[in-house]
Amino acid sequence: MPDFDVVDLPDIDHVEEGETAPDFTRPLVNDEYWENRSLDELTSEGRVLLVFHPMDGAFPTTYIYQNFAERGFDADVDIVGVSVSSPYEHKTLLEEREGVEFRAFSDPSNEVAEAYGIDHDLDGMAGVSEPRPAVFLLDEGRDVEYAWVAEEWPSFPDYDAVEAAIR
Repeated sequence: MPDFDVVDLPDIDHVEEGETAPDFTRPLVNDEYWENRSLDELTSEGRVLLVFHPMDGAFPTTYIYQNFAERGFDADVDIVGVSVSSPYEHKTLLEEREGVEFRAFSDPSNEVAEAYGIDHDLDGMAGVSEPRPAVFLLDEGRDVEYAWVAEEWPSFPDYDAVEAAIR
């Protein structure tokens, strides 16, 4: 039995398979530096697994990237995270997540999650939100090939389904 309650999240209208994912420009952090980049720039270079996750340091974030590393997803697709964490926090996360190559967009305003329809108000914190955990596999034109969005908290993607979509 977990030490926490599993909470059903309300229904939302989010980006779906077959739709074109919204473009955005935010600081993109790697293990050395960050620079403003657009999602469109990344997808023009190849497929992108866009991973919305809670704040860096939260156990779901660690668990998601740990599973990606174990399955070697980064060998087949560009993994790019998105969260409300700052570039400094992302840099620390990248240093701690050895074994998987990924970069992360910093979106402290949570506007990217809002554009995707997956913003989530944090309980007991007026005016504070973060993205609902979600995974979108995007092709070179930003078309969504695969979409998973959490329906409860905490929740994790079906890693076998993500792997099948990537392959």
